[in-house]
Amino acid sequence: MIVNRRGWMGLAAALGLPVLGSRAAAASAPRQGQMVHHVFFWLKEPGRAGDREKLIAGLKTLRAIPEIRELRVGVPAPTEQRSVVDSSYHVSELMVFDTVADQARYQDHPIHKRFVETCGDLWARVVVYDSIDV
Repeated sequence: MIVNRRGWMGLAAALGLPVLGSRAAAASAPRQGQMVHHVFFWLKEPGRAGDREKLIAGLKTLRAIPEIRELRVGVPAPTEQRSVVDSSYHVSELMVFDTVADQARYQDHPIHKRFVETCGDLWARVVVYDSIDV
Protein backbone atom coordinates (compact mmCIF):
# COMPACT_ATOMS: atom_id res chain seq x y z
CA MET A 1 0.00 0.00 0.00
CA ILE A 2 1.38 3.42 -0.99
CA VAL A 3 0.42 6.38 1.18
CA ASN A 4 1.12 9.93 0.06
CA ARG A 5 2.01 12.76 2.48
CA ARG A 6 -1.60 13.92 2.92
CA GLY A 7 -2.74 10.34 3.54
CA TRP A 8 0.04 9.77 6.07
CA MET A 9 -0.77 12.99 7.92
CA GLY A 10 -4.46 12.06 8.02
CA LEU A 11 -3.66 8.59 9.31
CA ALA A 12 -1.29 9.95 11.96
CA ALA A 13 -3.88 12.50 13.08
CA ALA A 14 -6.59 9.83 13.27
CA LEU A 15 -4.32 7.73 15.46
CA GLY A 16 -3.52 10.74 17.68
CA LEU A 17 0.14 10.77 16.70
CA PRO A 18 2.08 14.05 16.49
CA VAL A 19 2.66 15.13 12.91
CA LEU A 20 6.29 16.10 12.52
CA GLY A 21 7.20 18.76 10.03
CA SER A 22 3.88 20.54 10.28
CA ARG A 23 4.40 24.27 10.73
CA ALA A 24 1.06 24.57 12.49
CA ALA A 25 2.03 21.89 15.00
CA ALA A 26 5.51 23.31 15.52
CA ALA A 27 4.42 26.90 16.12
CA SER A 28 2.81 27.57 19.45
CA ALA A 29 -0.34 29.64 19.21
CA PRO A 30 -0.07 33.06 20.83
CA ARG A 31 -2.01 33.39 24.04
CA GLN A 32 -4.78 35.96 24.06
CA GLY A 33 -3.61 39.09 25.84
CA GLN A 34 0.10 38.62 25.15
CA MET A 35 1.79 41.85 24.15
CA VAL A 36 4.08 42.35 21.16
CA HIS A 37 6.53 45.25 21.40
CA HIS A 38 8.19 46.02 18.04
CA VAL A 39 10.81 48.76 17.92
CA PHE A 40 12.54 50.21 14.86
CA PHE A 41 15.81 52.15 15.11
CA TRP A 42 17.40 54.57 12.64
CA LEU A 43 21.08 55.20 13.36
CA LYS A 44 22.48 58.74 13.62
CA GLU A 45 25.58 57.69 11.69
CA PRO A 46 24.64 54.64 9.61
CA GLY A 47 28.02 54.66 7.89
CA ARG A 48 30.07 54.79 11.09
CA ALA A 49 31.88 51.52 11.60
CA GLY A 50 30.56 49.44 14.46
CA ASP A 51 27.46 51.47 15.40
CA ARG A 52 25.00 48.89 14.06
CA GLU A 53 26.89 46.04 15.74
CA LYS A 54 27.02 47.96 19.05
CA LEU A 55 23.26 48.53 18.92
CA ILE A 56 22.59 44.87 18.08
CA ALA A 57 24.85 43.72 20.93
CA GLY A 58 23.10 46.11 23.32
CA LEU A 59 19.68 44.84 22.30
CA LYS A 60 20.76 41.25 22.89
CA THR A 61 21.65 42.10 26.52
CA LEU A 62 17.92 42.62 27.09
CA ARG A 63 17.43 38.83 26.91
CA ALA A 64 18.41 38.69 30.58
CA ILE A 65 15.21 40.51 31.58
CA PRO A 66 12.89 37.80 32.92
CA GLU A 67 9.62 39.36 31.73
CA ILE A 68 10.64 38.96 28.06
CA ARG A 69 9.13 35.74 26.66
CA GLU A 70 10.72 36.13 23.22
CA LEU A 71 13.27 38.55 21.78
CA ARG A 72 14.25 38.87 18.15
CA VAL A 73 16.78 41.38 16.85
CA GLY A 74 16.96 41.98 13.12
CA VAL A 75 17.93 44.16 10.19
CA PRO A 76 15.96 44.85 7.00
CA ALA A 77 15.47 41.71 4.90
CA PRO A 78 16.48 41.78 1.24
CA THR A 79 12.90 41.36 0.08
CA GLU A 80 11.22 42.76 -3.01
CA GLN A 81 10.80 46.53 -2.91
CA ARG A 82 7.11 47.40 -2.76
CA SER A 83 5.27 50.57 -1.81
CA VAL A 84 3.97 48.98 1.41
CA VAL A 85 7.39 47.87 2.67
CA ASP A 86 9.45 50.31 4.74
CA SER A 87 13.01 49.11 4.93
CA SER A 88 14.51 52.49 5.80
CA TYR A 89 15.28 51.49 9.41
CA HIS A 90 18.65 50.02 10.38
CA VAL A 91 17.85 47.65 13.28
CA SER A 92 14.66 46.28 14.81
CA GLU A 93 13.73 44.39 17.92
CA LEU A 94 10.59 42.35 18.51
CA MET A 95 9.64 41.31 22.03
CA VAL A 96 6.76 39.27 23.39
CA PHE A 97 5.44 39.76 26.92
CA ASP A 98 2.72 37.83 28.73
CA THR A 99 0.99 41.04 29.84
CA VAL A 100 1.09 44.81 29.48
CA ALA A 101 2.22 44.93 33.13
CA ASP A 102 5.25 42.76 32.24
CA GLN A 103 6.15 45.22 29.49
CA ALA A 104 5.91 48.09 31.98
CA ARG A 105 8.27 46.24 34.35
CA TYR A 106 10.69 45.73 31.44
CA GLN A 107 10.72 49.50 30.83
CA ASP A 108 11.87 50.09 34.43
CA HIS A 109 14.33 47.18 34.58
CA PRO A 110 17.97 48.20 35.27
CA ILE A 111 19.21 46.24 32.23
CA HIS A 112 16.84 48.18 29.95
CA LYS A 113 17.89 51.47 31.53
CA ARG A 114 21.57 50.56 31.06
CA PHE A 115 20.88 49.73 27.40
CA VAL A 116 19.31 53.18 26.84
CA GLU A 117 22.26 54.86 28.62
CA THR A 118 24.94 53.00 26.66
CA CYS A 119 23.26 52.90 23.24
CA GLY A 120 20.89 55.87 23.22
CA ASP A 121 23.43 58.10 21.50
CA LEU A 122 23.51 55.74 18.49
CA TRP A 123 20.00 56.36 17.17
CA ALA A 124 18.43 59.40 15.56
CA ARG A 125 14.90 58.04 15.51
CA VAL A 126 12.92 55.26 17.20
CA VAL A 127 9.41 54.08 16.33
CA VAL A 128 7.50 51.67 18.57
CA TYR A 129 4.48 49.54 17.70
CA ASP A 130 2.78 47.81 20.63
CA SER A 131 -0.08 45.37 20.13
CA ILE A 132 -2.03 42.78 22.10
CA ASP A 133 -3.04 39.40 20.70
CA VAL A 134 -6.77 38.99 20.21
